[in-house]
Amino acid sequence: MKIVAIANQKGGVGKTTTAINLSTALARRKQRILMIDLDPQANATSGLGIEAEENCSIYPVLLGQEDLASKIIPSRLKNLWVIPSEMDLAGVEIELARMENHLLKLQGILREAKKHEQFDYVILDTPPSLGVLMTSALAAADEILIPLQCEWFGLEGLAKIVHVIDQIRESGVNPRIKLEGILMTMYDGRTNLSRNVVQEVKSYFPELLYRSVIPRTVRLGEAPSHGQTIFEWDPHGTGSESYDAAAKEFLRRHRMKPAPVAA
Repeated sequence: MKIVAIANQKGGVGKTTTAINLSTALARRKQRILMIDLDPQANATSGLGIEAEENCSIYPVLLGQEDLASKIIPSRLKNLWVIPSEMDLAGVEIELARMENHLLKLQGILREAKKHEQFDYVILDTPPSLGVLMTSALAAADEILIPLQCEWFGLEGLAKIVHVIDQIRESGVNPRIKLEGILMTMYDGRTNLSRNVVQEVKSYFPELLYRSVIPRTVRLGEAPSHGQTIFEWDPHGTGSESYDAAAKEFLRRHRMKPAPVAA
C-alpha cells in the first residue's frame, strides 16, 4: 500500500478535482483506493456526492479516540472507499498542535493500516495551506503528487511546496518521502501561456513532469456541483480522457501495467 498526498499550498489549482478523479480513474482500473479528505472544507467529500455527517471525519482517529477502520465508508463506485471530511476537522489543527510529536500522528495511523494490505493506494486530499493537517499529510505520505495550474503564479507555489517537502525530509520526520510527479492542470493549448509554463516546469523537473495534462474545461467544473466524478458527468469528454491518461501514466510510473477499465 502506497500513501500518496495530493498537495499544493495554493488554492484553486485543481487539487481536489485531481484527488477525486485520479482516485476514480485508478479504481476504474482495478486498483483498491482509499481516499481520505483532510480538508475541512470537505470539497472532495461533496464532490463524490457524499453528505458529511457529524463525527464522520478522521478527527477522532487523530486524537486516538477511534480507529481508522471505523471511519472508512464505501463510495458508490467500485474499488473506491472514502473517509469523508467535515467542518469540525478544522478544530483538529489546534488540538494536534498541542500534542507532542503531532506531525507523527497520521503517519503512525497509516503505517498501522499498511499492515492489513486492504488497499493498493491511499490518496490524501490536503488543505490549501501549510497548517498542521497539510504537514501531517506530508509526514505520512510515501509520495507527493503536485497539481499545478498553467499560470506563472503557479511556479512560485511550486517552489514553495518543493521547499517544504525538502524540509520534511531533512528534518527526519519523513526521510523517505519523495516527489512522485507534477501534473499540469487547467491547460489551454490555444494559449502561449499554458505552453510556456509547461516548458518552464519541464526544464527544471523533466523526470517529474507528467506527459498527461488536464485541460481547462467547463465539465470538470460542473461535475462536483452534481456530486459526480468527471467519468460520470462527462464520460467521453476531454476531462475524463485526460484523467484516465494520467492514471495510466501513474501506474506505469509505479511499474504496473494498467488494467482494463472495470465493467
